[in-house]
Amino acid sequence: MQERTYSRLQSDDRRQAGSSTGSRNDFALPEAPWFCRTMGVLRWPRNDCAMDTAGDGVTLEPVSHRIRCLITAGPTREHLDPVRFLTNGSSGKMGYALAEGAVARGWKVDLVSGPVALPPPAGATVHDVVSADEMFRACAPLFERCDLFIAVAAVADYRPQSIAPEKLKKPGQPLLLDLVPTVDILKTLTS
Repeated sequence: MQERTYSRLQSDDRRQAGSSTGSRNDFALPEAPWFCRTMGVLRWPRNDCAMDTAGDGVTLEPVSHRIRCLITAGPTREHLDPVRFLTNGSSGKMGYALAEGAVARGWKVDLVSGPVALPPPAGATVHDVVSADEMFRACAPLFERCDLFIAVAAVADYRPQSIAPEKLKKPGQPLLLDLVPTVDILKTLTS
């Protein structure tokens, strides 16, 4: 029978991993919002949950099925016109590394990614998106089936109220942009 190792999350942003053999190790935790079906939205650290370091996820009890994990990564782009856009300077590396780690643990991984210059993680199903609205529409049906949601994408907070159909010309004077909020993906999905 495989030995199972459980960890209690500690309030000092580290987790102490202990096994039945009494060994102790420290592991750094990502500081990202996580959503677990049985426990809701988590932000590390959280003292009242455990992580199974054998790779079955955030749980209070052993998991009897393969974890299905939804991860968002990279930036979103909100276009002003066909060639210009507002964005965040995210590389996507954190989300892709989390996806690789989850796949390595045997999890089923859906990675919803904004535009990045990274190769897709082997074993993950990648859903390419550009805007915050596209990311939300890609996540919504996947969220209904996931056990764990890790939201690390750098989603733009605002988008232009309208997108110009052609490249904007220099007007010779200041350009004013009317911006409206984008959907808050984590808040909307977990409410």
